[in-house]
Amino acid sequence: MGGALVLTLTALAYPSMLGVSTVSTAQDRIIANTQWGPMTELDRDFVVKVRAAGLWEYPLGQIGMKKGSSKGVLTASEHLIDGHAALDTTVRKIAPMLNVTLPNVASPQQQGFVNQLTAESGAQFDTDFANILRITHGSIFNTIAKVRSTTKNSLVRALADQANNTVLDHITVMEKTGLVNFDTALFTQTTPPKLPKSDLTPPVPPAGQPQVVLTAPPTATSTPVDIDSLVGGGGASAGPSPTPTVG
Repeated sequence: MGGALVLTLTALAYPSMLGVSTVSTAQDRIIANTQWGPMTELDRDFVVKVRAAGLWEYPLGQIGMKKGSSKGVLTASEHLIDGHAALDTTVRKIAPMLNVTLPNVASPQQQGFVNQLTAESGAQFDTDFANILRITHGSIFNTIAKVRSTTKNSLVRALADQANNTVLDHITVMEKTGLVNFDTALFTQTTPPKLPKSDLTPPVPPAGQPQVVLTAPPTATSTPVDIDSLVGGGGASAGPSPTPTVG
């Protein structure tokens, strides 16, 4: 491809394991060589995980703004919307550069969290909101550290930096609600339920489906990574474009 992007013939679609679960094996296998460094299965898995997280946590933040009955939950909801809008901007920018297909809906497990909380109200909603989100953020936090310390891909590294700051912020605001049961949260993080892979993987979007965009709120304080500056001003248009994603 003119030297701009060299990819293997491996389809860069979804990894097999997402959500609250242990990571799959062979995550260090290189599946693509790009101008920003080699990309492993773990790197690709991480890019998709960031997108999938936003697809359920962003709308849950919107729900929390309407249903939250405590100041702590309302504040946490604002942080979910703000942080995931910025992360989504970054991940949608780098995904086509790395030829990674992004989902348009969350995994069945993640959507199940949304459905559960949508059906709740009052103190039950607040408590489950804080605990579910503390567990899921705590789980991905360890993955971010592993990706940041091992990836040789500069785009994935930049996304990991942003995700680390965002997830730490979200963990903190959940804990500040005063509703987190740490014994339960930590046990669930370290002993995740064994679910079918189909429950943990978001569906591949149909061909031609417009890409879902998580819009930043008017009061946004989080900012996406300046990818154009990172790659020397070229951004996604530097050199021949890889196979485009849906959207």
